[in-house]
Amino acid sequence: MTKEQPADAVQPAPVVPPRPQTVATNSLKANPHNPRVLFDEAPLQTLEASIRKVGVLVPLTVYQAAGSDIFTILDGQRRWICAQRIGLTEVPINQVTEPTLAQNIVTMFQIHKLRKDWELMPTALKLGVLIEQLEESREAALADLTGLDVAVVTRCKKLLSFEEEFQDRMLDPDPETRLNADLFIEMYPIITDRTVRSADWYNRAELIRALMDKYLNLKSGFRAVTDFRKIKSYLTAARKSGTETELLAKLRRFISDPDMMIQDLEVDEARIHTEAETLTRQISRLRSIITALDPEEFIAEEGLWEELEALLSDVKAKLAAGERRSN
Repeated sequence: MTKEQPADAVQPAPVVPPRPQTVATNSLKANPHNPRVLFDEAPLQTLEASIRKVGVLVPLTVYQAAGSDIFTILDGQRRWICAQRIGLTEVPINQVTEPTLAQNIVTMFQIHKLRKDWELMPTALKLGVLIEQLEESREAALADLTGLDVAVVTRCKKLLSFEEEFQDRMLDPDPETRLNADLFIEMYPIITDRTVRSADWYNRAELIRALMDKYLNLKSGFRAVTDFRKIKSYLTAARKSGTETELLAKLRRFISDPDMMIQDLEVDEARIHTEAETLTRQISRLRSIITALDPEEFIAEEGLWEELEALLSDVKAKLAAGERRSN
């Protein structure tokens, strides 16, 4: 974004007083900057049936570019598609002032923000245009501009980091073969993990393809996209325990071995380290409870003292087994 124009200065296109009118259906065109580029057939058929019965009740919001005799749609592309399909020669419109590119995109985001969510990848692409046009990448600022949640903006930016090959899989017009954006968002922490990227065998595109194959074909125990979180947890545990080298060797084999299960990636030393951290926190909390205990208040609670004596005995036994001195 230029220094002269802060993020919050970009607002939806100024709207002139509506002029309801009817124009020829073929005098309209789709907005090339509509973040919603996927229109699934089933919802279209439902809308089409409604329009057949009662017509287009809500006017389309359009603008006319300077020097053009065609109207561009800001809001109502689905209604226009259905009107064309059933042969309506005219549709009602409300005309507004021609917006700038940034205003165009922001306006469309804000028009649609209270409606059914768009597919995330098309949304990400238009967010990318907005980032470039405004030179603004701060997630909070982009959320304010578009009306999207900050979390959605974060997810969109992750999708923009994927190569076109993978973005195209999320833009497939057929919902039956289209890949869900969640697959790539859950995969993102693995392919960007600093330990993984440091491996001499690391190839980002090949790793993505391999992980896609495992998930889509239910190999290695994959049942849900959230299973990628298990892999990330193993990476984190290995890093904490200093066993990254062993984990990377396992991951390299995992990529090419369809029979290797997700849980096989876990390094024993890392698992033990993680369990030890958990136990340490639990014991620390127990110590705080015991330290705060008032003996006089609980002097008559025989069961409590018996449990404390048993605990002391068990602790001494474990210390002896671990060759730790106890007094």
